[in-house]
Amino acid sequence: MTKRSHARSRRAAATALGLSLLLALAGCGDDTTTDGKASIPEGWSTLDTDSLSVGYPKDQGYAEQPAAERSRSNAAVALKVEDGIRTGMVSVQLNFATGVSDAAEAAAAAGAGIGLGSTRKATEDVRLAGPSTARDARRIDYDFTADGKEDTPTRGTPMTGVLVAGVDSGGVPFVVRLNAVKGAVDGEDLDAFVGTITVK
Repeated sequence: MTKRSHARSRRAAATALGLSLLLALAGCGDDTTTDGKASIPEGWSTLDTDSLSVGYPKDQGYAEQPAAERSRSNAAVALKVEDGIRTGMVSVQLNFATGVSDAAEAAAAAGAGIGLGSTRKATEDVRLAGPSTARDARRIDYDFTADGKEDTPTRGTPMTGVLVAGVDSGGVPFVVRLNAVKGAVDGEDLDAFVGTITVK
């Protein structure tokens, strides 16, 4: 084989390799069709509903509340109870508002229910695991104070929370919340919580 033939072969091989890498990178970066489930951290368990599933930190003392004990407005709940006081709560509400067709509208309806005296810290759009048509959601981080009712911490206790709202693949609006005594969870914990949500 001549030197010119060797050069052409090397150029062709380099071009093919570059194209293969480009296609591989393009495939890795495209998450718009991901239908898989979100990963659940070690030590966590899962609340499963008709519209979504979400993780909760079982290893930190959270336990699923029996259906007979939870509020009728909640599709699923996990509680952390210390000395008879509910110091943490994960909850899922489905079909909680009418006239809602997208994540922005779901978040607006859910945000209105945060309550007086709360302080919104951040609002951002997020992408959840699940069907591509239902992955868009909106996250709201907030602080508030406990009211001391229904076995919650003493009135005035600083609390923190995050909610994620959206619409499932069947058009049902949902909101997922984690509320806890301030300092019991940090930003990484809240990020991990949001990352466990899989929409159906």
